[in-house]
Amino acid sequence: MTPFGGWDMPLSYPGGTLDEHRACRSGAVVFDVSHLGTLRVEGPHAFSGLQSALTNDLSRIEPGRAQYTHLLDADDGSVLDDIIVWWVGDDRFDVMPNASNTARVEAALDREVEAHDVTTTRAVLAVQGPDARERLETVYPEAAAVPRFRVREVRCGDVDCVVAGTGYTGEDGVEIAVPAGDAPELWDTLLGAGIVPAGLGARDTLRLEAGLPLHGQELGPGITPLQAGLGWVVRWDKGPFRGKAALEAERERGVHRRLRGITVEGRRPPRSGQAVLAAGEAVGTVTSGNFSPVLGHGIALASLPPEIEDGARVDIDARRELLAGTVVTPPFI
Repeated sequence: MTPFGGWDMPLSYPGGTLDEHRACRSGAVVFDVSHLGTLRVEGPHAFSGLQSALTNDLSRIEPGRAQYTHLLDADDGSVLDDIIVWWVGDDRFDVMPNASNTARVEAALDREVEAHDVTTTRAVLAVQGPDARERLETVYPEAAAVPRFRVREVRCGDVDCVVAGTGYTGEDGVEIAVPAGDAPELWDTLLGAGIVPAGLGARDTLRLEAGLPLHGQELGPGITPLQAGLGWVVRWDKGPFRGKAALEAERERGVHRRLRGITVEGRRPPRSGQAVLAAGEAVGTVTSGNFSPVLGHGIALASLPPEIEDGARVDIDARRELLAGTVVTPPFI
């Protein structure tokens, strides 16, 4: 167990992180991701308020769908948090911030809408992997049938749940929001269906292989969606939204850094904070790095000058040892 965002979370189970990682890539695992926040926004002004607060365009989806979006700092356009919005019903949205950012996101949203923190009333179990739906179907067929980026209210046994076809691993799967008191029974049922429990260690190596950003590393203070290579999450033509003016100014002048991937020769993993060198000169910084259990070598995400292109040879300064690497565009897997 380890402290994480104010929660006490499982880092790994007895099988270990590598086995959990491989189980997700080849079979099915379940993560307890109850540390993610849930801010419920309801009422006739919910849609318009969220449109004014968030970067993506909710009019591109409809009730029963989910959308990835950003909440920006109003002054500099950096990412206060990256968020999944579950549009559960006509006037009901469940906004899902990262664990440590829930209070901050609630305070920011309250300028546009009334958001209620219901995080402690539910647990969230993420079932992920190529066999996730097949194994889930044996116990909770309604949950298994929720398509990718759709949201449905379904019954899991005798329990009313909200299920979304979302995740953070690069694999197919669903996330199940279940009343907190019913979560242990669902957890045991999922394990009984042959779904392997997995912890934060595997969740991080899986998201890194998939090239997915982590707030506090690839996103956060001073880092904008454009610098993170996530410009697609900004809908410039939808009207005003929080931080738009600052982001438009950056788009006009061009970004001074961009998030890229680096594949590393050998098994030694690069680590966050290490310098990236080109021709012996420091040009950037590793934001996330680890050993890829699937590829069998080190991989990293790094903030680099935009002129550095795919195929460029770089070195990572790993405590007096240089790790040779090649710049690539994520995902790695």
